[in-house]
Amino acid sequence: MTDHYRISAGYPEPLGATLTDDGCNFAVHAPQAVVVTLCFFHGDTEEPLFEVVLPVKTGKVWHGHISGVTESMLYGYRVEGPEQPQQGEQLDAQKLLIDPYARCLNRSASWNARQYAGDSQFMLPKAVVCAPPEPYPSELRPRHGSHELILYEVHVKGISQLHPRVKEAHRGKYLGLCDPAVIGHLQELGITAVQLMPVAAFMPEPYISDKGLTNYWGYNPINFFSPDPRYAVEDPIAEFKTMVLALHRAGIEVILDVVFNHTAEGGSDGPILSFKGFDNQSYYLFEQNEFGVPDYQRYLNNSGCGNTVNTAHPVVMKLVMDALRYWVEIMGVDGFRFDLAAGLGRDPYDFSTQSGFLRAIRQDPVLSRTRLIAEPWDIGMGGYRLGQFPSHWHECNDKYRDQVRSFWRGDKGMTSSFATRLLGSRDIFHKGHRSIHSSVNMITYHDGFTLQDLVSYKERHNEDNLEQNRDGHGHNLSANYGVEGPSKDQEIVALRERQKRNLFATLLFSQGIPHILGGDELSRSQQGNNNAYCQDNEISWWNWEQTRRSTDFLDFCKMVIRLRRESELLSHLNLHDDDFSNQYNVEKVGWYRPDGARKVVDDWHDENNQAFAVELKGEGDKAEHWLLLFNASKHDVKFDLPSKDTDWYLLLNTADSDLSGCGERGYCSKFTLAYKSLCLFANKGTAEMLQRGE
Repeated sequence: MTDHYRISAGYPEPLGATLTDDGCNFAVHAPQAVVVTLCFFHGDTEEPLFEVVLPVKTGKVWHGHISGVTESMLYGYRVEGPEQPQQGEQLDAQKLLIDPYARCLNRSASWNARQYAGDSQFMLPKAVVCAPPEPYPSELRPRHGSHELILYEVHVKGISQLHPRVKEAHRGKYLGLCDPAVIGHLQELGITAVQLMPVAAFMPEPYISDKGLTNYWGYNPINFFSPDPRYAVEDPIAEFKTMVLALHRAGIEVILDVVFNHTAEGGSDGPILSFKGFDNQSYYLFEQNEFGVPDYQRYLNNSGCGNTVNTAHPVVMKLVMDALRYWVEIMGVDGFRFDLAAGLGRDPYDFSTQSGFLRAIRQDPVLSRTRLIAEPWDIGMGGYRLGQFPSHWHECNDKYRDQVRSFWRGDKGMTSSFATRLLGSRDIFHKGHRSIHSSVNMITYHDGFTLQDLVSYKERHNEDNLEQNRDGHGHNLSANYGVEGPSKDQEIVALRERQKRNLFATLLFSQGIPHILGGDELSRSQQGNNNAYCQDNEISWWNWEQTRRSTDFLDFCKMVIRLRRESELLSHLNLHDDDFSNQYNVEKVGWYRPDGARKVVDDWHDENNQAFAVELKGEGDKAEHWLLLFNASKHDVKFDLPSKDTDWYLLLNTADSDLSGCGERGYCSKFTLAYKSLCLFANKGTAEMLQRGE
């Protein structure tokens, strides 16, 4: 080290690299280390520049201040100490380590077995010394109510990679997602929040890379703070914040899909990239013997990805909480969807609604005000926890997905469950204890069929994943209606389009938060692949070339979303028997048989009952008044419409792809509902209100 760089004791807080007036303070948690070496690298070649041994250990933190270090310099760590895997120690000085508190990496991470062997410095991306973070202006956030959310799941690269109107250099990047053409599409569709698939720095798994594939989805993190450089043209931090700002100005919230249940370091045979090399015992959970003694050769695998992050450990909990606050306060995001969130409730092995992590978020002055969405399960023992998260959380509802799919596929005995899902799944999210918006309703998600494929394929077709079609879910509740995959049979095509309309309309007319898989509105297909995690190609990218048929469906989606957004009752029922809120707005919810009689208990249990009506009537003379008819059977059904004195206006009929007839009247008492279709009626006052745009 030259005289230009002088080292002093520095401070143990904050962790990470913190610029000062004359240099930079470095602090890292490494309790078992004997020597911690800070390594600097040339910005262009990544060849070693100089090394510094951190001079001071305070408690479990090594630290030092180095004068002369400036913004944009590249660094990493080497840690020396006991390399005793059987005792849980993985301190290997040959392995360069990424600072867990790094806020930016100089490049994306890729697995390379040759470069990893021995000294791993050339394989590993380097942390970047960053300028002091500037807080995101909170006044720019849209701040929608839960009932206003139309959630759109999107992959940063996938949405713009093939968009013809996005600047070529920006396609597949943060700047592509915020291109006016893309944001314009989201606004026209009616989206109020995007849920970004993981953008924190990640590395494709070795077994995927060895097959010549990659991890497209990004659920394999190596760092919790750094936006992945894959999606940046030059500056990941600045471009991510530019994207967030553009979305906010368009009235769209930004929710991040975050992965704190595992890391890219895998199990006992996995690489040492960061956390293992600093404090393997604390960062991960391990299998225990009958006496509760951990076996450090066997990583607990509640994630299915080789390891399980121990968020119950104070150091790990602090890391995760610091990362979450950073994404909110500095990067500007509005909330999070937590992948395999049951792991966050394990304390550390068993789930508890009062786990330290869940309590820490509830009391945090920043995070308690953000949007929190749980994927309420993991694959560990006792891992299915739907409905058991705290009351201010939302939860991905797989029962909604499965039972709505089953109903419209024509499965018998599903009507009662379908009706329960329609009105907020209150058997799961109980009245008086959970909001009617607790359920995140979805028909499709990234890890499954797209909507187009759900009605085009009976079986998965994942051969391109090179796992002999054994990966991906086998229980898809899908149908092909006569031909597997694309068809030129017009009757089959027409039925598939009708089923898409049924599923999408049901999603938007259900109580709870609707989750739309991005690209479904464009009739995007993955060619039957229901697990396209490793397909960074046209299988996964949005196809913006539209046909007359796909344009008709896009128009349908826009109309249905508009109906929900313009209606109070279709998006936000407050029933008198639900004291979670005292802002009641419903006079009557009526359930009817096709003959107009009110449904009784036996009707709900009749497995051949596949058609029914539900009436929603608001309170007051000018309140909304709606009628929904459903028919999942294979034959047309004649309905006697309830409220005989009501002049019903037909606003939506999924049996017809032509929307020009919407709004017509004349169905005062009887209506024949086509097979596999639904209709939405409104009374005269409600229909006129919609026409005026009130």
